[in-house]
Amino acid sequence: TGIGLALVCSAKGYRCLIAMPENMSDERKKLLRAFGAELLLTPAEEGVRGAVERVEKLIEENPEKYFPARQFENPVNPKVHYEKTAVEILEQMGKVPELFVSGVGTGGTFTGISRRFKEVNRECIAVAVEPEECAVISGGEPGVHKIQGIGAGFIPKVFDRELADRVERVSYSEAKRYANILSKEFGVLAGVSSGANVAVAVRVAKELGKLKGVVTVLPDTGERYLSTDLFD
Repeated sequence: TGIGLALVCSAKGYRCLIAMPENMSDERKKLLRAFGAELLLTPAEEGVRGAVERVEKLIEENPEKYFPARQFENPVNPKVHYEKTAVEILEQMGKVPELFVSGVGTGGTFTGISRRFKEVNRECIAVAVEPEECAVISGGEPGVHKIQGIGAGFIPKVFDRELADRVERVSYSEAKRYANILSKEFGVLAGVSSGANVAVAVRVAKELGKLKGVVTVLPDTGERYLSTDLFD
């Protein structure tokens, strides 16, 4: 989300301030700065919630100065995935979706695509994915984790819990393993949240047996994690 906003702000000539936990990858920070964004880094132990709270404080102090994206509560977020992403997937796959697996960051991808898929096939199983170290959706406590892009440490307002037939936890080691399988065996250089999605998709598909329409998404590129231990 931050990189997309920085890109648009660069093209439109707007000042862009991105608040994010300090433990995000160096590539992500450098890319944001390359687009001209200013970074406000918050303590890693506070997670995404800390970054959100810092932004809300800035807005409270200077309400006329900032326009907040509020991607965790903006209804346009899941709407775009419902109207665009899900439709594109359905057109390309040529099959009825039977299983959809997606990590929950803002909740937009999961909510929008799940809603559309369940309209096409009422029996489609939607699985939400979260880090095992920060499993708040399934009743756990927020915590620091290494799967960037999911596991904000709170339940986003745009995340529709009723659409989730299951919530699966995934470890960093599982996500790392499947990110490496994607790059080294399939030539797909995907990031850690992509690895998490594929790990759970494979796990659940094996459990459920013969399925023809299994869908997940690869939302991040591995190029943003070359400074981390993801591919070590």
